[in-house]
Amino acid sequence: MAEISAQMVKELREATNAGVLDSKKALIDANGDFEKAVEILRTKGLATAAKKASRDTNEGVIGTYIHAGSKMAGMVELNCETDFVARTDRFQQLARDLAMHVVASRPLYVSRDQVPVDLIEREKAIYREQMVNSGKPEQVIDKIVEGKLDKWLSEITLLDQPFVKDPDVTIQSLLTDSIAALGENIRLNRFARLAIGEE
Repeated sequence: MAEISAQMVKELREATNAGVLDSKKALIDANGDFEKAVEILRTKGLATAAKKASRDTNEGVIGTYIHAGSKMAGMVELNCETDFVARTDRFQQLARDLAMHVVASRPLYVSRDQVPVDLIEREKAIYREQMVNSGKPEQVIDKIVEGKLDKWLSEITLLDQPFVKDPDVTIQSLLTDSIAALGENIRLNRFARLAIGEE
């Protein structure tokens, strides 16, 4: 079995924001393999986040971002469970990053369940119409329509969008990681985007 040094534990803690004991246990379980230990902690964090998802979020902050030149601005309401977490630098930075993301990525809704059903049906009809003369079988057309619909929904819903500062991570993943790191349920409640000259 690999020797687990204090330096290894320190590096893992810095990389994941996990506690000392959790970091040491993950390194032991991973037999000293750093990447595997990160994955163990991430999996544990995701499980913890799922458990916290039903808890009330009555505290939080309004995060704002005004783009250079003051022609565009974003604002988000980011909620958590306690005022203590709402005041942490990490939570405040998350709120600001989300407001900046709103300016850059122009979401229309927070989540898929907010998208009106008639709008979804209209998009489906458009995609189906595009496939009418394709000669493809009906079940293939259905799959293509569903694929296009899924892509469209991921472009217009904030939680599904790739994070503007790290496109490998969705906004939902960013929130889930923050829940695991801060130990509280976090919810992005609503947002607004303002731009000079835009309706």
